[in-house]
Parts: sequence; structure tokens; C-alpha cells
Amino acid sequence: MFQKRCLVLWLFLFPLVLFAQPDVQLATVFSEDAHVEEYLVSEKYDGIRAIWTGEKLITRQGNPIFAPKWFTDKLPRVWLDGELWSKHNDFEFIMSTVRKQIPVDSEWRKIYYMVFDAPDRERNMTFEERYKRYSRLLTILDLPHVLPVEQFSVSNNEVLHNMLTAYVNKGSEGLMLHRKLARFETGRTDNLLKLKPHMEADAKVIAILNGTGKYDGMMGSVLVEMPSGVRFKIGSGFSDKERNTPPNIGDYIVYKYHGFTERGIPRFASFQRLRDTEY
Repeated sequence: MFQKRCLVLWLFLFPLVLFAQPDVQLATVFSEDAHVEEYLVSEKYDGIRAIWTGEKLITRQGNPIFAPKWFTDKLPRVWLDGELWSKHNDFEFIMSTVRKQIPVDSEWRKIYYMVFDAPDRERNMTFEERYKRYSRLLTILDLPHVLPVEQFSVSNNEVLHNMLTAYVNKGSEGLMLHRKLARFETGRTDNLLKLKPHMEADAKVIAILNGTGKYDGMMGSVLVEMPSGVRFKIGSGFSDKERNTPPNIGDYIVYKYHGFTERGIPRFASFQRLRDTEY
């Protein structure tokens, strides 16, 4: 009787576990006082975060990613963390491909799974050990669409920023820094840092403003609101296609900026992309 009750309880809880939000590490923004020699550095890929649980591919929110069977059927039965990515400056295509519930094979043929971590809770390895682990696993796996993200050591901040410039010049979004000796830690942590040539933030679209001149009849800018309640306009960074099909009121956008004005307004704010809360 006791075993039956346990079985019923397990069957009841299993769907909750299946779709639970996975444990992931989230990065904090790089600070110049970080001891960079304590970190391994890699390229920051502007893709969709994807967790391979050993059985299924999910978003960091725990939602299923409907990849073609060939994309995942040879992945190892271990936990992997990475980005679904195609090429530099191609986020719109990646998002369109990954969010489809019926995958388009020809689109997924252009997608790579860029793996940057392989946590093992039983052994509680350092990141340096986890890097060796996923590199070895994926080398043996030898799948052209599943690639290990290469990690580097740097000696000081000058070398790091020179590396940042080189990567950005070839189209990269920035760099990631993993503390070498850190154990896996859930949530936002300074064991994982992100470094970009500019700052980024989210804002809520409050109004769509008409354009003038060559943008007459199109969206000229959007009025957005920061979490603090401060409102300001963003008019740069949009393509003509995006101006013809602007964000909806209530959507959240990601914008880049370079510091703040004396009034607390993001300086030189420029549209980056829509923020999809599911991913």
C-alpha cells in the first residue's frame, strides 16, 4: 500500500519536475576591479540560451525547444548549457527558428549548439574542470552542429580589453568570464561575468511615435519606461522593416546605451531587439 502511494505521488509530481525552471548560472556585469587572472574568458554568443538536460532541450525558463530529432538524438545523457547560434548579427533569424513549435529543418541546419558548461552536481567540479569535461565530451561526440566554446586565460585588464576589441571588430557581442575555481552556483553570481563595449538594459514600450521626413508614415521612435519609472524616447537602431512593423505597446525591448545624463536618462540609447521573456 505504501509503495502504491509513493508511485501515485511520484506520478503527480513528475510533470512539475519535467517543466520546472532549470538551475542556471546568470552573469553579472564586469567590473574593472575583477581579478581577471582568476577567470577563463570566452566569446559571448548572441543567441538563445539552451539547456540540454540529458533528455530534452529547454529554455532557461524550462520551456521545451522543438529542435529536429537529428539535432538532439546523439547528445550525451549529461547536463549541458550553451547558446543556439548561427552567425554574428543574426539574432532575429535565430529567434524565429528556435521559437517555432514545428521545426523547419532547413533553418535548423544553420544553427549550432555552442556549449559553454557541463555541470555535474555529484562531483561538484570547478569551472576549469567542467571546461575540460565538455571539451572532451564534444570532441568524442564529433557532431558538426554541437561545438565546445573555447576558453582563454588573460593576464591583466589591458589584455582583456584588447581581446574585447578584437572580438567586437569581427562581429561578436562581447566576452564572458568564468571564475576558474568556482563551483556551479544557481542564479546571478560574480563567478560569471559579461563584458560588452556598451551597457544594455530593458524598457517597456509606452507609445509609438510617428516619424518625419524619410520616416513619414513609419515609426519614428518609441517612448519607453525604465523600471524606475523614468521615460525617454529611442529613435535609433531600428531597421526600415522594424519601423514598418514596430513593437507593440506593452512589449519590452533591449537597448544599448553609454552611461547616463544628469537627468538620469540613458545616453545615446539605441534599439537592439525585442526581449522575449520566454527565452
